[in-house]
Parts: sequence; structure tokens; C-alpha cells
Amino acid sequence: MKLGVIMDPVAGIKVEKDTTLALLLAAQRRGWEIYYMEMNDVYLDGNMPRARARILTVADDVSDWYRVHRHTELTLPELDAILMRKDPPFNMEYIYMTYILEHAAEQGTVVVNAPAALRDINEKASITRFPQCIPPTLISRDRQDLLAFIEQHDQVILKPLDGMGGASVFRVGKEDVNTNIIIETLTRNSQSFIMAQQFLAAIKQGDKRILLIDGQPYEHALARIPKPGEIRGNLAAGGTGKGVDLSDRDYWICEQVGPQLSAMGLVFVGLDVIGDYLTEINVTSPTCVRELERIYGSDIAGKIMDCIAGKTGQSS
Repeated sequence: MKLGVIMDPVAGIKVEKDTTLALLLAAQRRGWEIYYMEMNDVYLDGNMPRARARILTVADDVSDWYRVHRHTELTLPELDAILMRKDPPFNMEYIYMTYILEHAAEQGTVVVNAPAALRDINEKASITRFPQCIPPTLISRDRQDLLAFIEQHDQVILKPLDGMGGASVFRVGKEDVNTNIIIETLTRNSQSFIMAQQFLAAIKQGDKRILLIDGQPYEHALARIPKPGEIRGNLAAGGTGKGVDLSDRDYWICEQVGPQLSAMGLVFVGLDVIGDYLTEINVTSPTCVRELERIYGSDIAGKIMDCIAGKTGQSS
């Protein structure tokens, strides 16, 4: 197996928590060759996607976690599979990369996650495909719409549609004096759509990250519990991770969501669930594999690699 990975600079990752490293370690244990690329390395020559790649080996070592063995140029269809693991922001450059990767997919390379699905599934807005699973939710850029929603639900979370890691997430109430300026700032004076969701008090028990592998849930979730005085459970915002079993409601949400996401070519997905409600669908670069593997002694990354191998028609 030849596995390509498109990611941010490998030299800058946090070894103890980086999910991409976990995936590469699992691939290496299976004897696969790893071809490492950054965005600048990939280009389209006519209809042929090409790249300047580095042959990489990796190690679970915080002081020495990768080695570059040689540089090579190749066409992307020479690879059996490609992991698209570039972190957000999900901007036009990211979309242009999905156009290039679509050529590779059309020529036989398994791309995880599928390029068209990366474009179609906004990590915030896509939850509205599953209205039975979500809390009261509004997407608008109109101040009066947003104020009416806040008036109706009192305590509301406002967030941009393109954020990550808990950035620019606000809790507002109908009596808050800063509500108008928060709306103006997030919407850029009614020029950008944002999401409003009813505040869920269950955040105190954690924002659960549930991992789906080809539509099927891993049996445990990472509950990311906000630090005191915070509303955000994101680990990047200081939250603490705790392993929890999936509830019956969690499994029900996965049954509602998983088959459609799998059919779209989304092999590896992270669902965010607060209490009984789905709040986000993470498809660009889902995380929390390392944390869950550490807590439960499991091989989630290996399950993902086996799934990818199956889609290439090869044994892992």
C-alpha cells in the first residue's frame, strides 16, 4: 500500500494528541509506504494531479517523531489512498485542493474523506440535514432574526460557520448588554451567516466527541468538559477529556447520521453531541483518536486503516 497524506507541517504537530500521527503509525505498522505532502506540494497538470512528496517514517516519540528518507515526484493516482488531513480554516484554498483531489479519486485513488463531501458538509450547518437530532438552531446573518431567536430561547450560543477549536463562540442572553455588538462582530454587520443554537446546560457533563468509521460508531466517546468559568469543552480551549460509554441516545443519533455520511464517502467523522443533541459534524480533520486510544487501550487508527484498505480492494 502506498498512502499519501496532505497535512500541515509534520514538524509542528503535538505528538501526544495528534490524530494524523496516530493514523500514520497505524499505516506504518501495516508496512505501508507513507508519502507526506503539504498544500504547496500538490498541483494539477491538465487533468493529472501531481505532487512533490517526501517518503516518511514516523515514531511515537515526543522528541523524534518523524524522519524524511527521500524526496520524490509522483502522480496522485500512483497512490492507493490519500488522507486529506489539512486543518481548517476551510477556505477557498481548501476547496481548490478538493478539486485537485477529485481528479485523483476519479482515477482510482481512495481519498479520505471524499473531496465532494468535504465541500458539501459544512461542519456547523450540515447538522440541519438531521433536524430530529439537533437543538433549536438558526442560521442567519440578519440581526432581527438572531435577536428574535434569542428572545425566544433566552440563553443562546452564537458561533461562526467556519470556526474550529471553540474560536469565537459566545453565550448570550436576551438581557445581555453586549448581544448587539456580538451579533455585529460575528456577522460582520450582516455580511456573514452565523449559527445560533439554544444553550444546552448539559455542556457541564461535557461536549462528547463520537468517532464514526464508515458510518459505524466507536463504542466510547471523549467527553470534553469545560474548565471552570467556561462554556466551551474544546480541548484547544482548555477543556478536560474524559472517556464515556455511548448512551442509547448517542447510538440513535449515529443510526440517523451514519449511513448518509458513509454513502457520501465520509470514512472518518467526528460527531459532537451535548446531552441529547447533535451540535456539529466534523469531517475535515477529526481528532480525539489519541486520547481515546490512551484511555481504552484500543486501536481506533488501525480500524480506520483497515477500512481504507478494504476500500482500495487490498488487505491491510
